[in-house]
Amino acid sequence: MTDPFASGGKVPPKPFTITEGQRKVRSFVLRQGRFTDAQQRAFDELWPRFGIDYAGNTRDFDAAFGRKAPRILEIGFGNGEALRFSAQHDPARDHIGIEVHAPGVGRLLNALADDDARNVRVYHHDAVEVLEHEIADGTLDEVRIFFPDPWHKKRHNKRRLVNPEFAGLLVRKLAADGRLHLATDWHDYAEQMWDVLDSTPGIINRAGPRGAVARPDWRPQTHFETRGQKLGHGVWDLLYDRC
Repeated sequence: MTDPFASGGKVPPKPFTITEGQRKVRSFVLRQGRFTDAQQRAFDELWPRFGIDYAGNTRDFDAAFGRKAPRILEIGFGNGEALRFSAQHDPARDHIGIEVHAPGVGRLLNALADDDARNVRVYHHDAVEVLEHEIADGTLDEVRIFFPDPWHKKRHNKRRLVNPEFAGLLVRKLAADGRLHLATDWHDYAEQMWDVLDSTPGIINRAGPRGAVARPDWRPQTHFETRGQKLGHGVWDLLYDRC
């Protein structure tokens, strides 16, 4: 695999870790896959236009986007299908995407250039570090997490992104009328999301305790969802409102 950082001198992001006693547990593994020449060119040529380099300081997003607008954050955007769709269909809001897997970032950068997108900025970094250090509290109109890694083996469940500590961090970043939208095609993970989020102060499940909603119009059916349905999985969309 071509190293996307070889020519740019950038440092790969540090993985988020969850403290478990004295042991650190990674919440994701960098399965980068094949990095194409086109994706490498996207990093070389398009990153200055769409990318945000992590600096560890509160970010002035008004300056980054050149305007003041409500903002949506998508964590783990994969290949960027949902983020691109939302940016195209919701131009009144600005979109921030975070993804650690370089091929997906490169693919989205090329798509954004094709669209001449003006309302998207992208991080190639750990989401928790970005949330903790670059996004001010109470500033996000919406946070989206679509089909996070389910870590479906029981011994790996502790690696799942949605946990009480992370939920509390998300609530802090939401505006007073903000919204949290999660989707998964693993019922066991949906159950964990309900366990965590239904008991998290500051948000309320729009569908009631342990409730889900039909797929909203703003979330397109992604290839992850299609794959899950072919395997016989259901899909659960969970919406939580800041209260």
